[in-house]
Amino acid sequence: MNWRVFILAAAAFAVGLVELVVGGILPSIADDLHISLAKAGQLITVFALVYAISAPVLLSITAKIERKRLYLIALFIFTLGNIATYFSTTFLLVMIARVITAMSTALIIVLSLTITSKIVEPKHRAKALSIIFAGISSSLVIGVPIGIFITDWFGWRAVFFGIAILSSLSMILIYTLLEKMPVEKVIPLKTQLKSLRKPKIYFAHLITLFMLAGHYTLYAYLTPFLIETFEMDSYWISICYVMIGVASIFGNTVGGWLSDWIGSSKAILFVTSSFAVILFLIPYTTDFFPLFLFCIILWGGLSWALTPPLQSFLIQIAPETSDIQQSLNTSALQIGISIGSGVGATVVTATGSVMNLASVGAVLVLISLGCAIISIKKASLSEDSLDNDSLIKS
Repeated sequence: MNWRVFILAAAAFAVGLVELVVGGILPSIADDLHISLAKAGQLITVFALVYAISAPVLLSITAKIERKRLYLIALFIFTLGNIATYFSTTFLLVMIARVITAMSTALIIVLSLTITSKIVEPKHRAKALSIIFAGISSSLVIGVPIGIFITDWFGWRAVFFGIAILSSLSMILIYTLLEKMPVEKVIPLKTQLKSLRKPKIYFAHLITLFMLAGHYTLYAYLTPFLIETFEMDSYWISICYVMIGVASIFGNTVGGWLSDWIGSSKAILFVTSSFAVILFLIPYTTDFFPLFLFCIILWGGLSWALTPPLQSFLIQIAPETSDIQQSLNTSALQIGISIGSGVGATVVTATGSVMNLASVGAVLVLISLGCAIISIKKASLSEDSLDNDSLIKS
């Protein structure tokens, strides 16, 4: 397998920090900018929404630019966005900087996935893509706890300055070690969106959307949840994030293994249904802390276990547009995060508490399960139709 995949994974780790780290330091941002917790949560919602829209649009607009050059341009803009965040003194300026970093992050992540799929042999493609996703999930393991620690010592702005340094180092690595990538066939945005006409495909993307919406209804406000429920200090909050992060990396691996063992369809159904059950249980485990820790470890693992079987499922049901589906599924993921954090903000504002977030999130995951059942059924009917057509022709 091409060793340059690890360079792309390192860059994905650096840019992944900018989205994931905010959840851990949300109370500090809210206090410093003199805004409510729900309003601070908009930094997550808007980032995800801009990311979702930008991913397919920017990839289409920049389709004629050589890939390495485009990657470096996106990293440079990303770095400037984080420096702007560091110097921002108002909520509006922080929000503008978040829009800039969201757009550049979208391009960097999608480029990491598409370049990876081009520089490795087909037999190593799934493994190589999982390394990129591992880079993103690793930013959760390392980035959020370190972000909390840096915030305690130097303030929340220092976190974004540190991310700017990491992205600058990524620029050097990409410039030095990644070969030029010629532009291939340009796929118009209209063509990309046409692929969503098939119910089996758009319901497959809705699996991701509602799964992440349910996850982020709680996860976007996990820090205030831990403070309100257990009166945790930053040390224990960091430990919880580390445990969730480590579980998410293992979950990604387990999801791939499960998909190979029982098939992608059954793996998707198992992960989504299990995830809904865990979310429903979390509020009822807060009286016994060890059981709560066990549940949030399962929660963290299952949140990333969906990615490998779903990617495999998309390749199976839409092999002719598999690259496009990666881009669209990334957008669906970010829309889910946007919806989830927005729903979480609404719940917190309406109830004045974070205690109902997990239950509301579980309902959204049940919708994801319903979409999975529909998509798998539609895909099965399509296969039966193809088999019948083959028999008729023979």
